[in-house]
Amino acid sequence: MASPHGDRTVAFSLQLQRAHQELRRRVREIRANIGDRTLPDDVLAHHCLAFCSALTEHHRGEDEGMFADVLRARPDLAPTVAKLVEDHGWITSILTRVDSLATRAAQSPGADLEAIGRELDGLTAIMDSHFNFEERVLSAALDRDTADSGWSGTVFRSGLSDRPGQRAEDRT
Repeated sequence: MASPHGDRTVAFSLQLQRAHQELRRRVREIRANIGDRTLPDDVLAHHCLAFCSALTEHHRGEDEGMFADVLRARPDLAPTVAKLVEDHGWITSILTRVDSLATRAAQSPGADLEAIGRELDGLTAIMDSHFNFEERVLSAALDRDTADSGWSGTVFRSGLSDRPGQRAEDRT
């Protein structure tokens, strides 16, 4: 879809949905692999840490770039953006716990990976709700009114190029 703000060929809302789908897929994949004892704990912990970093970077791009551009174009969305930023705070607190648990698991094989699994279950539920709300309330503003001051690369890339169980030398 073309936009009045440049020559992009895919609407921002569609790109946002795709980024969210990839983040959803990755957290579910990591959660499913928690019980796979054929993967070493440090591999799973690495993927948890990589996921935490990617989701944090996605939200940082929204908070520091996308939302600012949305608000310049649509100041009426300020309460909605405030709610989304608040959600990011909740998600960050869960990511901090996952990060801590994953770091311990990487340093101490056999650590309680089920604790990470429980945190990922909660994170998945909050992410789904948050992403659905964000997509619903910002789609029109993103596609019609919002310019890209440089935030799209951070917001739309997943930052997750590897998969659990994949050897580093097999990644491209």
